[in-house]
Amino acid sequence: MKNRYVATCKIGLESLVAGELRALNIEVESVSDARVVFVGDYVTMARACLWLRTAERVLMIAKEFHAETFDELFEGVRRIPWEKYLRRDSFIHVNGKSAKSKLFSVSDCQSITKKAIVESLRHAYRTSVLPESGKHIIIEVGILRNEVTVALDCCGAGLSRRGYRTYNVPAPISETLGAAIVMLSGYKAERPLIDPMCGSGTMPIEAAMIANNMAVGLNRTFAAEDWHFMNIDAFARAREEAKDSVTKVPFDITGSDLDARSIDICKKHAKKAGVMLGWRVLPVQELTETRSGGIIVCNPPYGERLMEKRDAEKLYKQMRGVFDKLNGWSVNIIASHPEFERIYGVRADKRRKLSNGGMVCTLYRYYAHYTKPENKFD
Repeated sequence: MKNRYVATCKIGLESLVAGELRALNIEVESVSDARVVFVGDYVTMARACLWLRTAERVLMIAKEFHAETFDELFEGVRRIPWEKYLRRDSFIHVNGKSAKSKLFSVSDCQSITKKAIVESLRHAYRTSVLPESGKHIIIEVGILRNEVTVALDCCGAGLSRRGYRTYNVPAPISETLGAAIVMLSGYKAERPLIDPMCGSGTMPIEAAMIANNMAVGLNRTFAAEDWHFMNIDAFARAREEAKDSVTKVPFDITGSDLDARSIDICKKHAKKAGVMLGWRVLPVQELTETRSGGIIVCNPPYGERLMEKRDAEKLYKQMRGVFDKLNGWSVNIIASHPEFERIYGVRADKRRKLSNGGMVCTLYRYYAHYTKPENKFD
């Protein structure tokens, strides 16, 4: 049986998510802001959960309808045949979000959705008592421009929770965004990659998993694995396929940081992720490289979060001096500073608006150069 699913993502990453789904031979139905709708059976859903590197969640759509009043919302939710998905004792948790809609109070929408589900189940099971002592089922009600999507959350914890990052450094980049930056950089296993401010190691580890064709969800569980209504062990099949897909190709990936504690954390995370790569304690100012044709990915400290603004601006200028000496390397820097390019001294060849921890950022991409670039701001 085919169902419709939504892969949610950060704004700016929709094309990446759609591309990942198509690479898995999954039918993409539509692409819109922060969501990609796809079609398939339960094994398709399990594959998406295991493999999607840049999506935030996978949701199975139960129903879509128009609603401008709470009565319309209640009736639309109540008419869903919830007995297909929920048992009499299921513990029901409702998440919600609303944007550009008349029903803007998320808490009220969640409450009404829960009441409608309960009424539907009471009628279906011919009981007035629903103990909610069983397994958790997460329902999401999302409203955009008065169009309601009611869906079951397939993931539980978001897809960024790969399972390998158990220690943290201040202001870490999320795994999904780290993977997106690596993919947008054009990384391939035959090219060397360096993250000179690697923090907890997210981008180098994500790059290594890409190089080895490792499904990022292999080391975790998903909420849908507890769904009683799936008539096949979809995740077992998807996991076996994923394990058979792992390739051990040679790659050259290095993460460095001036903080020795961060590098110790990186080594633990890499071991848990099942990848082997190079780590070193080194400030970015001391980075040198004789090879050509590599890729730099970089998530420098953001002024308001970790450093005084002047210190951050000084660092950006130092980064420019270091990266200009790398022959034939492309440089990919994510930053929130609105005047990053002016301070860095060169306009990016390409920019992409992204979000990191709720902060609006831009990915600045500088293509590989073999001569020192012109300072376009002098």
